This record gives sequence, structure tokens and C-alpha cells, in this order.
Amino acid sequence: MGETIRGADILVRTLKAAGVRCIFSLSGNHIMPVYDALLGSGIEIVHTRHEAAAVHMADAWARLTGEVGVALVTGGQGHTNAVAALPTAIAGEVPVLLLSGHAPLAELGLGAFQELAQARMAEAVCKHAATASSAPALAGEVAAAIRMARSGRPGPVHLSLPTDVLEARIEAPASPDAAAFAPAPMPLAAESAAAIAAAVAAAERPVLIAPPALCSPTGRVALAALSARVGLPVVAMESPRGLGDPSLGAFAQVLAEADLLVLLGKPLDFTLRFGRAPAIAATARFVVVEPDPAVLARAVRGLGARLAVSAVAGAAEAVAALTAEASPLVPHRNGAWGQRLAQAIAHRPAAWDALAGAPDGPIHPATLCHALRPFLAAQPDTVFVSDGGEIGQWAQAMLSAPARVINGVAGAIGPAIPFAIAARCARPGARILAVMGDGTFGFHMAEFDTAHRHGLPFVAVVGNDARWNAEHQIQLRDYGADRAHGCELAPVTRYDLAAAALGAHAEFVTRAEELAPALERAFASGRAACVNVMIEGQPAPSIRMS
Repeated sequence: MGETIRGADILVRTLKAAGVRCIFSLSGNHIMPVYDALLGSGIEIVHTRHEAAAVHMADAWARLTGEVGVALVTGGQGHTNAVAALPTAIAGEVPVLLLSGHAPLAELGLGAFQELAQARMAEAVCKHAATASSAPALAGEVAAAIRMARSGRPGPVHLSLPTDVLEARIEAPASPDAAAFAPAPMPLAAESAAAIAAAVAAAERPVLIAPPALCSPTGRVALAALSARVGLPVVAMESPRGLGDPSLGAFAQVLAEADLLVLLGKPLDFTLRFGRAPAIAATARFVVVEPDPAVLARAVRGLGARLAVSAVAGAAEAVAALTAEASPLVPHRNGAWGQRLAQAIAHRPAAWDALAGAPDGPIHPATLCHALRPFLAAQPDTVFVSDGGEIGQWAQAMLSAPARVINGVAGAIGPAIPFAIAARCARPGARILAVMGDGTFGFHMAEFDTAHRHGLPFVAVVGNDARWNAEHQIQLRDYGADRAHGCELAPVTRYDLAAAALGAHAEFVTRAEELAPALERAFASGRAACVNVMIEGQPAPSIRMS
């Protein structure tokens, strides 16, 4: 008989064969065999303080590296904590593998320790969820999970790991080859590419729109090539604000004039107001390229006669086909329309320029963003992380960097600190800047300890307006100031000191002229840093051209 190894060793060998370099994890009883198998494997463990943070870190790692992000948590409550972060990954179209420990198969139904229907719990918020069946099948099940996470519309996949599967010893199987992990191709048919090219050429005012999956660094390079090919901007959408995304400037205003929308893997959903007027002209037609037949069928039903072309294909494959040398797509004849689109997307109100100085009183969010700009421009490999909320919208409207990671279409706040830590893991030499609100800070502030233990520096700027401002603004708008209540936070909470207690560099800023020196010290510290900035509670910007 040959060498016998544990299921946990098979798991680790399979992850190595898939190219996994880093796992984000929180330990627990069920996964101790995996920790033992990881020893000496060359796969790094970043040990977090909360399971949801581990999933958020895997999410950001995947976005920035193009690899599958792996989170490893224990069973029971560890799994339930982790599942809470999956909606952000699935809406962001991010390939994540959540591995959760699990009660032993031999004890299921007997009241095993932390016995839960874990796969059933996860299946609603990921592409596929399953429980490993046996040690001999484990390598194939892990490879299939990784392949599924990367195929079609990318997204998270879950696999629960029963302890008796991890501890079982069998003769060492061969590791899967590279093809076992490769995404299933979904090419765009030549006739579909020709039909899309013809529809774009026939339209007077076409708009090409890409999905969150192509908002990665490599995806944006591909979109830039497509834009150059067709002579029109290709609009990448990844914000929960949809057409109200302030990073798209006055795009919504000009989109209403479009006569053709080309959705290159971008679902027709709330972010596009379901294609309805007045956001989109009732006479506008649609091209829908979609990797998910069910989502395509939904669009077909909703659009009816407005559907010009439909095709099943992956977003990246469709963009590649339309950009290829043999593509029938040609530069669009209406150059003025392309310029109008580009100008709308780039438009920012001139009045914001006046906020670059240091006026007296509370710091305006735009003043804070002006102060941050030089720190993003200083290095070519900068990663800009932004959470949601009102301060996040100001940051996304005014700041840009070679790589950007935001909370995404799901719209949940809280992942910015884990995102920033994973960005440091993925880009060891980069400058990492994260912008968040005071509400966001409370979700995962303990991860400053993770950053300190692992030596992962980044700068977190907290816009502190002492309230849940997004909800406060809804109250003001919908119910009036006299009915605004329940969204307040403490007036001057020292988030910087909380971070310092967890090993971070700390700065507290109350005046605009203090911003630049505080940021200089934070980046120079070489540590995770929290810059707590008292700001004026402004609504998110809504941008229109006059």
C-alpha cells in the first residue's frame, strides 16, 4: 500500500495545485486538521478576528489578484458569521471559496456539536453550496468548487468540511491538473458578435455597459481596449447607487438620451432602473449578453420588443471577442456622442474646487477628499478602498487610483478595513488608502489587531459626522427634520484611540489645515493607521451638468 494521508492533507495539496497562496481564516475546533496540514505548505494564513472579515478579505484578494479568494472558518456559528459576508461577494461577482468546518458525517442527526444545515444556509447567497462527501472525493469537490466560482458570472461557492472527512486516512490520490480548476469557457459566437456590431453601428447614441466582474484591474484594461476599438466610453457599473453612482459623474443625465444600451454581462436590474423610463428612454433598444440563462430570460421578458440582440456568453469573453483583431466592431460614426458621454462621466461641479482650502468650521467631505488626492497620486501602484455611506460617495466621486475596491452592488457597509488588509497582502509594495464613515468603523475595527500582528500597514480615514448619515438623510428627505431620530452616534468618539489600543498609529483631526500633516504621519508610520476626521454631515453628491 502506498502513502496514506488525511483528507485535510488532500485539501491543502489541492489548494496548492490551484495556485492558492493565502488563506484568510479564523480558527476553530472543526478545522484544526486543516491548520495542521497547512504547516509548511507555503500557503500563508492571515488569522482574523471575525469570520465575516475573513470572507471580505478573500473577496478583496480575488478582485486585486484575479485568483480565487479563499476563506477558512470553523463550523456552526463560525460558518453563520462568515455567510453574512457572502452577499457582498455575490453581488460584486467575485470568485470566493468559503471553506467551513462541519460536524462529522457519522454524527449527523444525533445532535452533534454545532450541527447545522450549513450548505442550505449558504446556498441562497452563493453560486453553489455543498458538503464534502468523503476523503477520496475531496480533491475533485474542491477543484469543482474553484472552477464554478470562476465560471460564467463569477461568484462565491461554499464547501463544508466534515471533521471525519478531514481526519480520514486514504492512499494519496493524484492532485488535479490545471484544467480541473480552469473556468468553463463561455465564448461569444461569431454571429452574435456580428449582430452586436451591426446594432451598435446602426444606433445614433449607443452606450456600452460592463458588469462588476470587469471592474477589476485586468477587467478595466480589457474595457479600455474595447473603448479604444469602438471610440466610445465603456461604462463599468459596480455601485449600489446604480445610475446615481457619483463616480460616474453626470452619466445618468446623458444615458436618458441613449437609443441603444449594450449590456456586456451587466444584469438588467435596479441599478439600471430595470430599463424603464424616464431613466432610460422608452424607445431605447437593448443588446443583452449574459452568462446566466435565467437572468437573460428575465431580461427578455422585461424588454419584449425593445430587445435587439441577446446572447449567452461570459462578460470577459464577450469583451475579448469584440476587441479581437477579427472583430466586426468598428469605430462609431458619432464621435460627438462619445465625447458627450466622456464629458458627462468626467463632470464634477466647479463649486467643489472652492472647498479645497481650509475654511473655518466643520470639515466638508469635499475638503477631506481634496486633501487625500496627493496621497493617491504619489505612487503608481496605489489601491483606493472605499466603503459605502455618504462619505464613501464623496470619496468615490472625487478620488481615483490605479486599483479601486468598493463595497459593491450589495450596498452593505463595513468591509473597508478587511478589504484594506487584503489589499496589502495582494499588493505588498503598494500604498493602501481606505475611506469610510464612523458607522463603518464599528463593524470590523478589531481587524486593526490582525493588521498589527501580521505587519500589514494601510491608512484608514474615518469621516466622523457622529451619525448614520445615509439613513439620517433619508429621514430628512422623506419625513422632515422634526422626525429625524435614532441615527445618532456619540458626538466625538475617538476611533483613533480605539485603533491605537489595537496596535495602530492614530491621528485625530478637527481642522482642515491639520489634514495634510496627519496624513503624512500616518503613511510614514509604516503601520496600520487610523485618521479620525471630524466632518460635516453632508448628503452624498448628486451630479448634473447645467
